[in-house]
Amino acid sequence: MPQSKGHLNPGSPGVELDRFEVAPELGDLVRHIWIARWRLPPGQVARQRVLGYPAFNLVIADGAAALFGPDPKLQVRALSGCGWALGLLLRPAAGRVLSPVPPGQLVASSCPVRDAPVDEISRAVSGGARAPALAALVARWLGPAADQVDARGRIVNRVCRLAEEDETIVRVADLARRARLSPRTLERLVVSHIGLPPKWLIECRRLQEAATTLHARPRTDLTALALSLRYVDYAHFSRRYKEVIGETPDQTRAQAAPQRRGSDDAP
Repeated sequence: MPQSKGHLNPGSPGVELDRFEVAPELGDLVRHIWIARWRLPPGQVARQRVLGYPAFNLVIADGAAALFGPDPKLQVRALSGCGWALGLLLRPAAGRVLSPVPPGQLVASSCPVRDAPVDEISRAVSGGARAPALAALVARWLGPAADQVDARGRIVNRVCRLAEEDETIVRVADLARRARLSPRTLERLVVSHIGLPPKWLIECRRLQEAATTLHARPRTDLTALALSLRYVDYAHFSRRYKEVIGETPDQTRAQAAPQRRGSDDAP
């Protein structure tokens, strides 16, 4: 199953989240498909904390489809009752292909997707369709769009993958050098496809790592965590964390600790 660090507090009771691969022909456009299902008692609310990847998500829920732009702040999604949502985590190149407006206009915003096969997908999900059937349905729908990803889009996909996977990249100059691009070309390509600067590609990776670590292992030493993520010091890390997540690292681990009491957290 594909892994993701965008969901900062996975494992909420009553909420199931599955991810699965897409057809190979969609590889330049879609990273993976995710589907959330929830069944919560009356009056109970599950708040899902998400720091999304620097890419678009296409989401089908409540009988409609929408394209969500990247958001450089924490999002909190409150779930209640019973329901489901199916989404596609898109590759960075998808912004130029699927957005009806320049990608920058959809940062922290969304727009409806008029041509999505909402009824067909809703019937498939409600009928208990398995991953291969859903993947095939999505491939039929988005196959023509995937063919529109050009060489520039594939370069942006590669750049974003480098920023996400290479922990030694901590500055935009590092990323430009690894991508064999000038800093100006790198900036232009990334902004034109996702609407955010290259610096956010690096910062997103580090803050996702920090938040998911503190949720899973609340006893983690904060100074050691900051240094492992290559921040200059804890003060710098804590300041950026609060700006994006909306709370201090210590507050995150304090909230996570009751959920993890009795676990095998490392001291």
